[in-house]
Amino acid sequence: MQNIEQVQTVLDGLKDAGTPAPEIIRQLAPLCLGWPYVFGAWGEECTPANRKRRVRDDHPTIKTSCSALMGGCCEMCEHGWNRGVRMFDCRGFTRWLIQQAGSDITGQGATSQWDATANWLQRGEISGMPDLVCVVFRRVDGRMEHTGMHIGGGRVIHCSRNVEEGTTARGWTHYAIPRGIYRQEDIPITRRTLRRGAQGEDVRTMQLALVSYGYNPGACDGIFGKQTEAAVRAFQRAQGLSVDGICGPKTWAALTEPVVTYTVRAEGVTWAQYKQILEICPLAEAEREVIPDV
Repeated sequence: MQNIEQVQTVLDGLKDAGTPAPEIIRQLAPLCLGWPYVFGAWGEECTPANRKRRVRDDHPTIKTSCSALMGGCCEMCEHGWNRGVRMFDCRGFTRWLIQQAGSDITGQGATSQWDATANWLQRGEISGMPDLVCVVFRRVDGRMEHTGMHIGGGRVIHCSRNVEEGTTARGWTHYAIPRGIYRQEDIPITRRTLRRGAQGEDVRTMQLALVSYGYNPGACDGIFGKQTEAAVRAFQRAQGLSVDGICGPKTWAALTEPVVTYTVRAEGVTWAQYKQILEICPLAEAEREVIPDV
Protein backbone atom coordinates (compact mmCIF):
# COMPACT_ATOMS: atom_id res chain seq x y z
CA MET A 1 0.00 0.00 0.00
CA GLN A 2 1.28 3.46 -0.91
CA ASN A 3 1.63 6.16 1.72
CA ILE A 4 0.78 9.86 1.50
CA GLU A 5 4.30 10.91 0.58
CA GLN A 6 4.60 8.32 -2.21
CA VAL A 7 1.26 9.28 -3.72
CA GLN A 8 2.08 12.98 -3.48
CA THR A 9 5.37 12.39 -5.32
CA VAL A 10 3.50 10.73 -8.18
CA LEU A 11 0.89 13.50 -8.21
CA ASP A 12 3.55 16.24 -8.32
CA GLY A 13 5.27 14.49 -11.22
CA LEU A 14 2.01 14.24 -13.18
CA LYS A 15 1.25 17.91 -12.66
CA ASP A 16 4.78 19.00 -13.56
CA ALA A 17 4.45 17.02 -16.81
CA GLY A 18 1.22 18.82 -17.69
CA THR A 19 -0.80 15.60 -17.52
CA PRO A 20 -4.49 16.09 -18.44
CA ALA A 21 -6.93 15.99 -15.53
CA PRO A 22 -8.60 12.66 -16.50
CA GLU A 23 -5.21 10.93 -16.66
CA ILE A 24 -4.24 12.31 -13.25
CA ILE A 25 -7.35 10.71 -11.74
CA ARG A 26 -6.82 7.50 -13.72
CA GLN A 27 -3.31 7.07 -12.32
CA LEU A 28 -3.94 8.44 -8.83
CA ALA A 29 -7.02 6.40 -7.84
CA PRO A 30 -5.34 2.93 -7.85
CA LEU A 31 -2.48 4.24 -5.71
CA CYS A 32 -5.00 4.74 -2.87
CA LEU A 33 -6.07 1.08 -2.71
CA GLY A 34 -6.22 -0.10 0.88
CA TRP A 35 -6.59 3.35 2.42
CA PRO A 36 -9.24 3.21 5.18
CA TYR A 37 -12.95 4.07 5.16
CA VAL A 38 -14.14 6.42 7.90
CA PHE A 39 -17.61 7.90 7.66
CA GLY A 40 -17.51 11.65 7.08
CA ALA A 41 -13.83 11.76 6.11
CA TRP A 42 -12.77 13.87 3.14
CA GLY A 43 -9.14 12.76 2.74
CA GLU A 44 -7.48 13.95 5.91
CA GLU A 45 -4.56 11.92 7.28
CA CYS A 46 -5.69 8.84 9.17
CA THR A 47 -4.60 9.44 12.78
CA PRO A 48 -6.30 8.63 16.09
CA ALA A 49 -7.02 12.35 16.56
CA ASN A 50 -8.60 12.73 13.13
CA ARG A 51 -10.64 9.57 13.58
CA LYS A 52 -11.86 10.81 16.94
CA ARG A 53 -13.11 14.01 15.31
CA ARG A 54 -15.31 11.89 13.02
CA VAL A 55 -16.89 9.78 15.78
CA ARG A 56 -20.69 9.98 15.65
CA ASP A 57 -23.38 8.23 17.65
CA ASP A 58 -25.09 7.02 14.47
CA HIS A 59 -21.80 5.58 13.19
CA PRO A 60 -20.24 3.96 16.29
CA THR A 61 -17.95 1.70 14.23
CA ILE A 62 -15.68 4.71 13.57
CA LYS A 63 -14.61 4.21 17.18
CA THR A 64 -15.26 0.54 17.84
CA SER A 65 -13.32 -0.62 14.78
CA CYS A 66 -10.29 1.39 15.87
CA SER A 67 -8.29 -0.09 18.75
CA ALA A 68 -6.47 3.18 19.31
CA LEU A 69 -9.78 4.91 20.09
CA MET A 70 -10.76 2.02 22.37
CA GLY A 71 -7.60 2.40 24.46
CA GLY A 72 -5.44 -0.22 22.80
CA CYS A 73 -2.97 -0.50 19.92
CA CYS A 74 -4.71 0.08 16.65
CA GLU A 75 -4.57 -2.54 13.90
CA MET A 76 -3.66 0.29 11.54
CA CYS A 77 -0.32 0.97 13.26
CA GLU A 78 1.87 -1.13 10.97
CA HIS A 79 0.53 0.31 7.73
CA GLY A 80 -1.57 3.24 8.83
CA TRP A 81 -0.62 6.44 10.58
CA ASN A 82 2.94 5.26 11.26
CA ARG A 83 3.42 5.38 7.46
CA GLY A 84 0.78 8.01 6.73
CA VAL A 85 -2.38 7.26 4.75
CA ARG A 86 -5.54 9.23 4.13
CA MET A 87 -9.07 8.26 5.18
CA PHE A 88 -12.29 8.73 3.26
CA ASP A 89 -15.91 7.80 2.97
CA CYS A 90 -17.27 7.15 -0.52
CA ARG A 91 -18.23 10.68 -1.50
CA GLY A 92 -15.12 12.07 0.19
CA PHE A 93 -12.92 9.85 -1.97
CA THR A 94 -14.40 10.90 -5.32
CA ARG A 95 -14.32 14.58 -4.36
CA TRP A 96 -10.69 14.31 -3.20
CA LEU A 97 -9.65 12.75 -6.52
CA ILE A 98 -11.41 15.51 -8.48
CA GLN A 99 -9.71 18.14 -6.33
CA GLN A 100 -6.27 16.67 -7.03
CA ALA A 101 -7.02 17.07 -10.76
CA GLY A 102 -7.73 20.76 -10.25
CA SER A 103 -11.53 20.88 -10.03
CA ASP A 104 -14.18 20.35 -7.35
CA ILE A 105 -17.77 19.25 -6.75
CA THR A 106 -20.25 20.36 -4.10
CA GLY A 107 -22.60 18.32 -1.92
CA GLN A 108 -22.29 16.76 1.52
CA GLY A 109 -23.38 13.28 0.43
CA ALA A 110 -23.68 11.11 -2.66
CA THR A 111 -27.28 12.19 -3.28
CA SER A 112 -26.60 15.92 -2.86
CA GLN A 113 -23.52 15.63 -5.10
CA TRP A 114 -25.66 14.00 -7.79
CA ASP A 115 -28.49 16.52 -7.38
CA ALA A 116 -26.13 19.52 -7.77
CA THR A 117 -26.42 19.84 -11.56
CA ALA A 118 -23.69 22.52 -11.60
CA ASN A 119 -21.21 19.75 -10.71
CA TRP A 120 -21.62 17.91 -13.99
CA LEU A 121 -21.19 18.29 -17.72
CA GLN A 122 -23.33 15.23 -18.36
CA ARG A 123 -25.30 12.72 -16.29
CA GLY A 124 -27.26 9.61 -17.12
CA GLU A 125 -27.95 5.95 -16.57
CA ILE A 126 -24.95 3.63 -16.49
CA SER A 127 -26.04 1.95 -19.73
CA GLY A 128 -25.26 5.20 -21.57
CA MET A 129 -21.92 5.93 -19.89
CA PRO A 130 -19.08 6.79 -22.28
CA ASP A 131 -15.72 5.16 -21.58
CA LEU A 132 -14.34 8.20 -19.76
CA VAL A 133 -13.09 9.03 -16.28
CA CYS A 134 -16.26 9.92 -14.37
CA VAL A 135 -18.13 9.45 -11.11
CA VAL A 136 -20.50 6.50 -10.79
CA PHE A 137 -23.44 6.21 -8.41
CA ARG A 138 -25.67 3.48 -7.02
CA ARG A 139 -29.32 4.49 -6.63
CA VAL A 140 -31.49 2.58 -4.18
CA ASP A 141 -35.04 3.62 -3.18
CA GLY A 142 -34.71 7.00 -4.86
CA ARG A 143 -31.42 8.07 -3.28
CA MET A 144 -27.75 7.62 -4.14
CA GLU A 145 -26.38 5.28 -1.48
CA HIS A 146 -22.83 4.90 -2.81
CA THR A 147 -20.40 6.52 -5.22
CA GLY A 148 -17.06 5.72 -6.83
CA MET A 149 -14.71 6.74 -9.62
CA HIS A 150 -14.78 5.05 -13.04
CA ILE A 151 -11.25 5.20 -14.45
CA GLY A 152 -11.98 3.61 -17.83
CA GLY A 153 -12.58 0.17 -19.25
CA GLY A 154 -15.28 -0.63 -16.68
CA ARG A 155 -12.84 -0.30 -13.73
CA VAL A 156 -14.19 1.47 -10.65
CA ILE A 157 -12.13 2.54 -7.64
CA HIS A 158 -14.35 3.29 -4.64
CA CYS A 159 -14.17 3.57 -0.87
CA SER A 160 -16.38 1.05 0.89
CA ARG A 161 -14.72 -0.94 3.70
CA ASN A 162 -11.54 0.70 2.41
CA VAL A 163 -10.45 1.97 -0.99
CA GLU A 164 -11.00 -1.02 -3.28
CA GLU A 165 -11.44 -1.91 -6.93
CA GLY A 166 -14.59 -3.15 -8.67
CA THR A 167 -16.34 -2.97 -12.03
CA THR A 168 -19.33 -1.18 -13.48
CA ALA A 169 -21.14 -4.54 -13.47
CA ARG A 170 -21.36 -4.46 -9.66
CA GLY A 171 -24.64 -2.60 -9.15
CA TRP A 172 -23.75 0.91 -10.34
CA THR A 173 -26.82 2.60 -11.82
CA HIS A 174 -25.79 6.12 -12.90
CA TYR A 175 -22.78 8.14 -14.04
CA ALA A 176 -21.83 11.82 -14.00
CA ILE A 177 -18.97 13.61 -15.78
CA PRO A 178 -17.50 16.39 -13.60
CA ARG A 179 -17.04 19.91 -14.92
CA GLY A 180 -13.42 20.95 -15.17
CA ILE A 181 -12.18 17.46 -16.08
CA TYR A 182 -13.28 17.45 -19.71
CA ARG A 183 -14.45 20.04 -22.18
CA GLN A 184 -17.97 19.55 -23.51
CA GLU A 185 -16.62 18.90 -27.01
CA ASP A 186 -14.48 16.02 -25.67
CA ILE A 187 -17.52 14.05 -24.54
CA PRO A 188 -18.97 11.67 -27.13
CA ILE A 189 -22.72 11.76 -27.65
CA THR A 190 -24.32 8.76 -25.97
CA ARG A 191 -27.89 7.56 -26.28
CA ARG A 192 -29.89 5.48 -23.88
CA THR A 193 -31.60 2.37 -25.17
CA LEU A 194 -35.26 3.15 -25.87
CA ARG A 195 -38.18 0.77 -25.89
CA ARG A 196 -41.95 0.98 -25.70
CA GLY A 197 -43.00 2.99 -22.66
CA ALA A 198 -39.94 5.27 -22.66
CA GLN A 199 -40.49 9.01 -22.54
CA GLY A 200 -38.26 12.05 -22.94
CA GLU A 201 -36.48 14.34 -25.36
CA ASP A 202 -34.34 11.48 -26.69
CA VAL A 203 -37.54 9.66 -27.69
CA ARG A 204 -38.63 12.75 -29.61
CA THR A 205 -35.18 12.89 -31.28
CA MET A 206 -35.67 9.29 -32.39
CA GLN A 207 -39.18 10.00 -33.67
CA LEU A 208 -37.97 12.97 -35.72
CA ALA A 209 -35.18 10.84 -37.17
CA LEU A 210 -37.72 8.19 -38.19
CA VAL A 211 -39.79 10.87 -39.93
CA SER A 212 -36.69 12.07 -41.81
CA TYR A 213 -36.34 8.55 -43.22
CA GLY A 214 -39.98 8.44 -44.26
CA TYR A 215 -41.43 6.39 -41.40
CA ASN A 216 -44.45 7.44 -39.37
CA PRO A 217 -44.00 7.13 -35.58
CA GLY A 218 -47.20 9.07 -34.89
CA ALA A 219 -46.96 12.33 -33.01
CA CYS A 220 -43.35 13.38 -32.28
CA ASP A 221 -44.27 13.89 -28.64
CA GLY A 222 -41.45 12.10 -26.83
CA ILE A 223 -43.64 9.11 -25.93
CA PHE A 224 -42.59 5.69 -27.21
CA GLY A 225 -45.95 4.09 -27.99
CA LYS A 226 -47.32 1.38 -30.26
CA GLN A 227 -47.03 3.38 -33.48
CA THR A 228 -43.47 4.46 -32.71
CA GLU A 229 -42.52 0.85 -32.05
CA ALA A 230 -44.01 -0.18 -35.40
CA ALA A 231 -41.98 2.54 -37.14
CA VAL A 232 -38.79 1.38 -35.41
CA ARG A 233 -39.46 -2.19 -36.51
CA ALA A 234 -40.06 -1.10 -40.11
CA PHE A 235 -36.86 0.94 -40.09
CA GLN A 236 -34.85 -1.94 -38.62
CA ARG A 237 -36.22 -4.33 -41.24
CA ALA A 238 -35.25 -1.97 -44.08
CA GLN A 239 -31.77 -1.49 -42.62
CA GLY A 240 -31.10 -5.21 -42.18
CA LEU A 241 -30.97 -4.89 -38.40
CA SER A 242 -32.41 -7.20 -35.77
CA VAL A 243 -36.15 -6.42 -35.75
CA ASP A 244 -37.03 -6.06 -32.05
CA GLY A 245 -38.62 -2.60 -31.89
CA ILE A 246 -35.90 -1.44 -29.47
CA CYS A 247 -33.72 1.53 -30.33
CA GLY A 248 -30.29 0.43 -29.10
CA PRO A 249 -26.76 1.42 -30.22
CA LYS A 250 -27.00 -0.11 -33.73
CA THR A 251 -30.42 1.38 -34.45
CA TRP A 252 -29.30 4.75 -33.10
CA ALA A 253 -26.22 4.63 -35.34
CA ALA A 254 -28.36 3.91 -38.40
CA LEU A 255 -30.88 6.62 -37.51
CA THR A 256 -28.26 9.30 -36.98
CA GLU A 257 -26.40 8.75 -40.25
CA PRO A 258 -26.78 11.81 -42.45
CA VAL A 259 -29.79 11.61 -44.74
CA VAL A 260 -28.86 12.18 -48.37
CA THR A 261 -30.93 15.01 -49.80
CA TYR A 262 -30.91 16.61 -53.21
CA THR A 263 -33.09 18.73 -55.43
CA VAL A 264 -34.29 17.65 -58.84
CA ARG A 265 -35.31 20.42 -61.23
CA ALA A 266 -36.84 19.69 -64.63
CA GLU A 267 -38.50 21.98 -67.12
CA GLY A 268 -42.13 21.26 -67.93
CA VAL A 269 -42.82 18.89 -65.00
CA THR A 270 -46.46 19.09 -63.90
CA TRP A 271 -47.90 18.23 -60.49
CA ALA A 272 -49.33 15.02 -61.98
CA GLN A 273 -45.89 14.05 -63.24
CA TYR A 274 -44.44 14.99 -59.84
CA LYS A 275 -46.79 12.51 -58.15
CA GLN A 276 -45.73 9.82 -60.60
CA ILE A 277 -42.08 10.46 -59.75
CA LEU A 278 -42.87 10.06 -56.03
CA GLU A 279 -44.54 6.72 -56.74
CA ILE A 280 -41.38 5.51 -58.45
CA CYS A 281 -38.96 7.08 -55.90
CA PRO A 282 -40.77 7.27 -52.55
CA LEU A 283 -39.44 9.51 -49.80
CA ALA A 284 -38.79 6.44 -47.66
CA GLU A 285 -35.91 5.56 -49.97
CA ALA A 286 -34.36 9.02 -50.21
CA GLU A 287 -35.30 12.61 -49.49
CA ARG A 288 -36.18 14.09 -52.89
CA GLU A 289 -37.60 17.51 -53.55
CA VAL A 290 -38.98 17.87 -57.06
CA ILE A 291 -39.98 21.42 -57.87
CA PRO A 292 -42.46 21.53 -60.76
CA ASP A 293 -41.75 24.11 -63.40
CA VAL A 294 -45.44 24.64 -64.25
